[in-house]
Amino acid sequence: MKTINIGGVPEHFNLAWYLTLKNGEYKDEGINLRWKDYFGGSGEMSKALREGEIDMAVILTEGIIKDIIDGNPSAIIQTFVASPLIWGIHVAKDSNYHSVEDLKGTKAAISRYGSGSHLMAYINAQNNNWNLEKDLDFEVIKDLDGAVEGLTKEAADYFLWEKFTTKPLVDEGVFRRIGNCPSPWPCFVIAVRKEFLENNKEDVKTILNIINETTTDFKDIPRIDATIANRYEQKLEDVQEWLELTEWSQEVIDKKTIENVQDQLLALDIIPEKWDYNKLVTKL
Repeated sequence: MKTINIGGVPEHFNLAWYLTLKNGEYKDEGINLRWKDYFGGSGEMSKALREGEIDMAVILTEGIIKDIIDGNPSAIIQTFVASPLIWGIHVAKDSNYHSVEDLKGTKAAISRYGSGSHLMAYINAQNNNWNLEKDLDFEVIKDLDGAVEGLTKEAADYFLWEKFTTKPLVDEGVFRRIGNCPSPWPCFVIAVRKEFLENNKEDVKTILNIINETTTDFKDIPRIDATIANRYEQKLEDVQEWLELTEWSQEVIDKKTIENVQDQLLALDIIPEKWDYNKLVTKL
């Protein structure tokens, strides 16, 4: 039995991994796939890939592209979620800020530098024609719990995080959501450490075959909406809306998408240069 470590965010996007693990589908193929939740998001996962803590990651597209260019010895092997991520723009319930424009020049809470919450703060600033040097400031809060504390105690003013994950906090009155900022590309990809991939290509292919079979029919699983609502403590109607908006992928990410992401990151001065598609993506 070969042990392979994989990481991802503990969110509804990754329920298919939990279901396949629970069913023992990887073990049937001689693979002991060990899943680790990363509450700190893509920045924390990039670090784990670099340090060999995990072999594979289900990670934000923009986050891993930036980190590979920054020296992470990993490669993208597939798109996992083809639809954009809808980032909610949140403030504390008692905040004096009531529109996205009010946030110009204030401090954004981010899980860590290089994370999705960091990169999307730039995208939001660009969308609103802010000055990227003068109108952006950051406070590192590590994870969602840190964001609750940071916004409540006014260490930061706003926070971008996946809309449906934070919806229970909005419903409870912890946060107010004052806007949305969809990612302008497919949101999640599967990335693998190159050294690991070279020696375990067939096992990685097996893992992809199993997860792709599940995501292909994911929405047709009986009562999947109720399962998600119960497991992630969400309202059934919110889950149903999310399922309508979300599309999984079983394909390799295309050149046009890689170009688009890099064009945006370069324009925002987040990456120093663009890389060739084949330096970022490995086709199995």
